[in-house]
Amino acid sequence: MAPSLNEEILFVGHVGPEQRNELLGKAAALLHPIRFHEPFGLSVAEAMLCGTPVVAFDKGSMTELVLSGKTGYLVNTVDEAVEALQQLGSISRTDCHQWARDQFSQEKMVQDYLKAYRLIIDPSNQ
Repeated sequence: MAPSLNEEILFVGHVGPEQRNELLGKAAALLHPIRFHEPFGLSVAEAMLCGTPVVAFDKGSMTELVLSGKTGYLVNTVDEAVEALQQLGSISRTDCHQWARDQFSQEKMVQDYLKAYRLIIDPSNQ
């Protein structure tokens, strides 16, 4: 059952990659109010790949994903998140996309795996 929100805020539910990219790409920000130490936030990387800044609670891997003040904001309270939303105009959507592409693209992942495999095969390759 979908949450009851209002006419401006709609619950969309699970969507495929194309609709996800469209929704994230048009969003002012991705709000990621996690309260646990998440090991990796795929939705955070996906949002930034779409050029969308992220406002996330400073938990788990968020410090590795979000460059606070450049690709979004890391916050500790709801009040800080509300304040961060007022500062979204200072975030470059191009910077969000570039950072995410440089850190989390498939190409970067493949390069990192190859580097790890080379080290396993020949540890002197450091």
